[in-house]
Amino acid sequence: MSEIWHLALYQPLVNGLILFYKILFSNLGLAIIALTLVIRALMVPLTAPSLKAAKKMQELAPELEKLKKKHEHDKQALARAQLELYQRHGANPAAGCLPQIIQFIVLIALYQAFSQVLRPDGVEVVKKLNEVLYPILQLPETLGINLKFLYLDLGRPDLIHLPGLPPLPGPFLVGAALVQFLSSKMMSPVVKKQEAEAKKTPQKEDDMATMMQKQMLYMFPLMTLFIGFSFPSGLVLYWLVFSVFQLGQQYFLNHSLSFSAIISRGRK
Repeated sequence: MSEIWHLALYQPLVNGLILFYKILFSNLGLAIIALTLVIRALMVPLTAPSLKAAKKMQELAPELEKLKKKHEHDKQALARAQLELYQRHGANPAAGCLPQIIQFIVLIALYQAFSQVLRPDGVEVVKKLNEVLYPILQLPETLGINLKFLYLDLGRPDLIHLPGLPPLPGPFLVGAALVQFLSSKMMSPVVKKQEAEAKKTPQKEDDMATMMQKQMLYMFPLMTLFIGFSFPSGLVLYWLVFSVFQLGQQYFLNHSLSFSAIISRGRK
């Protein structure tokens, strides 16, 4: 299994990163951006159905809350009513599971690939990289990898050090957390609607589930900041580009689906 992982994911990603590194004048920052955009573009057919399924479930949330209130004492009747609602609107709660799993696997492989290249060990990194690089991409062992990008040392965390103050998050780290926050805010209207519906139902588990969703909106940005204090800034750069692409995809999909819904209502 580990050999399949190495040959099918890890090795191609490392080689892809070094290919862009060579094409883009030994600029590792641009190479990370380019590879991330290519990977995200290739994964659009996987992520789009997942986002569409999530959007559909968000639209059905008020109807689901009404069914919970109507069948609060009959779980079997509730399950049947939910199934009928999903069938009537062509929704499938599990539609995005497989794409999300594949996406997560690719993320792990990308993380491992970037971690291997972003080590500040100079010549030793190149020797280990050459063990997995295809012959045409082999690097001269005497040169090492250039880890400089703008003000960043891509092998070290993106932190600002000021006299008398603890380390502060740098612009790229703050940007990555901000994009995560904007993604969360795109979900806020749905969560607020679910919160209002949950208050109308007597089940405590509805309130608990809604509260957990509300907390998750802010947890990911905080986790991004926290983890970024120890991760190499090259990984933060990757996460920033990854998140911006996903935010744009989510924004475009939400608006295209809303426009389609308006057209459908107009035809009726």
